[in-house]
Amino acid sequence: MELFLKFCNILQRKTTVHDQFHIIYCPALHAGEQTRLGCLSVPLKCYFCSSDREEPQVDSIVMTCFSFLCNRRLEVAKHSAELDELSGFDNVNLYSYKELRIATNGFSDINKIGEGGYGSVYKGKLKNGRMAAIKVLSSESRQGVKEFMTEIQVISDIEHENLVKLYGCCVEANQRILVYNYLENNSLAQTLLGGGHCSIQFSWQTRVKICIGVARGLAYLHVDVRPHVVHRDIKASNILLDKDLTPKISDFGMARLIPPNMTHVSTRVAGTIGYLAPEYAIGGQLTRKADVYGYGVLLIEIVSGRCNTDTRLPADEQYILERVNYSGTS
Repeated sequence: MELFLKFCNILQRKTTVHDQFHIIYCPALHAGEQTRLGCLSVPLKCYFCSSDREEPQVDSIVMTCFSFLCNRRLEVAKHSAELDELSGFDNVNLYSYKELRIATNGFSDINKIGEGGYGSVYKGKLKNGRMAAIKVLSSESRQGVKEFMTEIQVISDIEHENLVKLYGCCVEANQRILVYNYLENNSLAQTLLGGGHCSIQFSWQTRVKICIGVARGLAYLHVDVRPHVVHRDIKASNILLDKDLTPKISDFGMARLIPPNMTHVSTRVAGTIGYLAPEYAIGGQLTRKADVYGYGVLLIEIVSGRCNTDTRLPADEQYILERVNYSGTS
């Protein structure tokens, strides 16, 4: 079948070579140039030729079709495997993408409350009236499918005053979304360490309360939870504050489980520079002490009110740990 159509003011000829695949033949454009078009959810592969006498290469089209079908089957299989794994978590609600889109008014910028390498976080109101923080992972996110599933596995079955509460998630097509309880006062990185743009007054009493709360959350993960949980990324941006400034440890994508009968696990080094325990960064042997080191850095930040690294300062004042060590030996 051959069909002539108008697209962007260019006369094109469409030839069907398969029930789901078509050639778009554009005599007006340069040879070798190609693009992708979408129409009614039908994948279209376009081959542009410089003259009417140059015909598209059918073998290339067949290979393109075959590659598309294989990739599509892999995506479907991966999606199915994720859903099967999620079905094993009793406390995880599965939300539809449509439901979360409605909850956030179409993921509007007005509702955006955070953004980073992982994607964006939106404030939303669920169907049951509950306010939620809806974390949408970008396709380029540092948090891949493995980290996404790890976060759900670790946090879905535990509940503590000083840990974020996971309501559920969304897994549809290429969408990976986590839904948490909404915390009104953002993170320590945005408030206490945010450069003076915060109206919250962090008295010494409040700072002590935050330090103790984070310690209690870590103690629960390290001792009470079985197998024990090592967070691996304790830092100011992962400590969220509710309306009463009660701290909540968040972001469990890098967490690792350590059985009670083991002292450590060997794993690739992960975390944030400035909070990494030296022995873990060098040797790759992860223990609960890695979190304790990160917590120690966080304590210094909370007490001093500044980030552990500030490149705007003179060279000898940029790294707060060096300043602390220097003060301790002088």
